Amino acid sequence: MGTSAKVRAYSLHAHTSMTEQHNNPLHGVTLEQILNALVQHYEWSGLAERIDIRCFKSDPSIKSSLTFLRKTPWAREKVERLYIKLMRTKRPV
Repeated sequence: MGTSAKVRAYSLHAHTSMTEQHNNPLHGVTLEQILNALVQHYEWSGLAERIDIRCFKSDPSIKSSLTFLRKTPWAREKVERLYIKLMRTKRPV
């Protein structure tokens, strides 16, 4: 593959990646920011009602919850889905 073909391929890939990230509501948002937003909105008790995870119910903290969520993909997915739902309801019409 010549240099110009490599540049075109890279440019196409970069454009596709930027478009995909533009449509990703979680792009640029850390798990800690997500968790803080959910706790601020629902408080720990409301979060525990919506997502049945022990770290939200028993002596909850941001640190312990982050540790659990980073090691547990199914729980992280539930938290991310709830965050997306919250952000969609807060979005101006």
